[in-house]
Amino acid sequence: MPTLTFYILDVFAESPLAGNQLAVFRQAQTLESTVMQRIAREINFSETTFILSDEPRQGGFDVRIFTPREEVPFAGHPTLGTAFLINREILKRESGETMLNLKAGQIPVSFDAQGHGWMKQMPPVFGADHSASSLAPVLGLETADIDERFPIQEVSTGLPFFIVPLKTIQALKSAKPNREKYFDLIQHTEAKGILIFCPQTRQPENQISVRVFVEYYGIPEDPATGSGNGCLAGYLVKQRFFGGESIELSVEQGYEIGRPSLLLLKAREAHSGIEVSVGGKCFLVACGEFSV
Repeated sequence: MPTLTFYILDVFAESPLAGNQLAVFRQAQTLESTVMQRIAREINFSETTFILSDEPRQGGFDVRIFTPREEVPFAGHPTLGTAFLINREILKRESGETMLNLKAGQIPVSFDAQGHGWMKQMPPVFGADHSASSLAPVLGLETADIDERFPIQEVSTGLPFFIVPLKTIQALKSAKPNREKYFDLIQHTEAKGILIFCPQTRQPENQISVRVFVEYYGIPEDPATGSGNGCLAGYLVKQRFFGGESIELSVEQGYEIGRPSLLLLKAREAHSGIEVSVGGKCFLVACGEFSV
């Protein structure tokens, strides 16, 4: 029976056994899509990635990303974690830039001397606005919990999310999505994930608290979401949420599900659109062989 080398990582974690877990498989070019999907479903992390070859092609490494339910063109923590693994185990270095060839396009990830990886995401695309009255029941909240000074908006940097501003951290903590209303909502929208946020935090050194709900992809709540936070970064700049044309923030996520995570956001207005980078640390937790 053939075997593949695989690795378990913690991504957007300040220490091991925090952040968002990721499984990464190497030399997966011979696997059919159905087999990759089966493996991702069996592992049941929010995403699992497959590096097709240890040899780069057109300047980058071919990578496919699967949730337990389907393949996705882009996701943040799989991109950062897979680039970290390539840097460490294939390229045998600790810093520098690594390019990933994803279905959404080429994504560069660079690593600095402090151990942070930074992925430059595609410029955000801003979609439809939605009313507080349409999202509040989905989230198990009152309309008054939503900060209506700013829109609820669909935003995508490769994977679309609803971005929902809340007034208080108490509202963020108490959100409890209604599964039936959630699936009714996403039947008619490009976005399938919902990111709620507020500018109050548990840790005083951070600036934003976030929760992300992505049951459509097989995971009710995500502990750390690079793609969603990239959308949030673009949204914050576009809406001048902090009053300026650029942001540099730390974001806490995952506390409600016992996987505290820290994501770093940079974004600014540029001639080509809003430039977004999402960063954080990765830890290698385990490696082994997987029988296919």
